Order: sequence, then structure tokens, then C-alpha cells
Amino acid sequence: MKVPKHVGIIMDGNGRWAKLKGRPRTYGHVKGARVAKKIITECSDTGVKTVTLYAFSSENWLRPHLEVTFLMNLLRRYLRKETDNLVKKNIRFTAVGDLSKLPIDLLKMIDHSTEKTAHCTGLNVVFAISYGSRAEIAEAVRSIAKKVQAGELAPENIDEATINSALSTYPNSDPDLIIRTSGECRLSNFMMWQAAYSELYFTPVLWPDFTVEDLHQAFNSFASRERRFGGVKQHENTAN
Repeated sequence: MKVPKHVGIIMDGNGRWAKLKGRPRTYGHVKGARVAKKIITECSDTGVKTVTLYAFSSENWLRPHLEVTFLMNLLRRYLRKETDNLVKKNIRFTAVGDLSKLPIDLLKMIDHSTEKTAHCTGLNVVFAISYGSRAEIAEAVRSIAKKVQAGELAPENIDEATINSALSTYPNSDPDLIIRTSGECRLSNFMMWQAAYSELYFTPVLWPDFTVEDLHQAFNSFASRERRFGGVKQHENTAN
């Protein structure tokens, strides 16, 4: 099976799943974290090179304080419990986003996990935390403008590579496949620059119900598509 090298996942539906179960939203987040662990392992086992999980968006800060606090604690627990397991599985951990907004102790934990797994050569699992694509692009523009202002870069030399290198996701490749659960069919401020030619896969399955089989269904859909990146099919090009 043709497996995407880089998979982005918008893990949506935790709150709705919990509501359907008559439980608080936090219950859905706990179940969602367990699913994320299984999916990370499966991506590692199937040869995916990078998986980027939309763990906490820049807009999620607007959620009720108790829910935000719970999510921060859930991330703390994941890093505390799973960092050693990531090392054993040769999985590298990194994080992207406006991490300056995170509590200092959590930021230190992220740095610790990043450093401890830096030597790992298998799957690169990226947590997008306090991440918003528009804010990321705006920050990239500011950093490029400062270089122009300092005389380090001529405006006419600004190209796509210049912008790519200024993004927080650099040097990761663009996602080949972006999966979104829960039936919503939008990117919701996730990797909008990077997703220019990503294949999109939307499923009605709520994230806490997402299984390894669902992941492979998404991979099968990806494998059936012909990616032309604005060009033409090879046989059409040959015919002409």
C-alpha cells in the first residue's frame, strides 16, 4: 500500500463524543488522547515519516478556563508518561506553534521531550500546540520583513523557499495527506500554506472512535489518488 510520508490529523469531535455518552467534555479528551497514542504507533509501524497532530489551536485558548487547564494537564501527563516510550520506539517528538503562551513548566517538559528524543530516526511526531496557520504566516512575514529592513535580504529574492524556511513547521515537508474527523470539511486554520497540494480526507467518525482500520481506510483513499501538483497525467503528457 502506498503510504503518505507526512500525515496531518485534525483530531475533531472529542466534545461531541462525550456529550453523546452523557459525559463531560473532558472525558472525550481523555479518550481522544488514548486514540492519538494508538495512531502514532500505527503510523510508526507502517512507515510514515512525519505525523502532525493538531493538539491545541490558537483559538482553543477561548474555551472555558477549566477545559483549557484540563487540556494542559493532559499534555503534561502524556509527556511525563510517554517520552521514554517514544525513545524505545525510535520516535522523535517536536512541537510547533506559539509555545510562548504555554505555562513555563509545560514548556520545559516539551523542551525535555524534544531533547530526549532528538536522536531518534524513526517517525517524527509533531504536536501543533497553540498553533494557528494565519498567525504562523504573519510571524513569518514579520521575520522576513526584518531581514529586508536590515539589508540581509532583497525583496526580489523572496520566494516560496524563503517563506517555507520562516514557518514554524520548517524543515518538515508539506503534508501529503490531511485527515479530519467528525464530519467537518474544513482546515480550521491548520497548515494552510503547507496544505496547498495536500490530499484531504474527511470522515464522519468522531476522533475518540477513530481506529487503526479508519486510518488505513484513509491511506487506501490516498493511495487511489493521482497527485499531479497542477500538471497533467504522465500518459497525457507523453501523448502530447
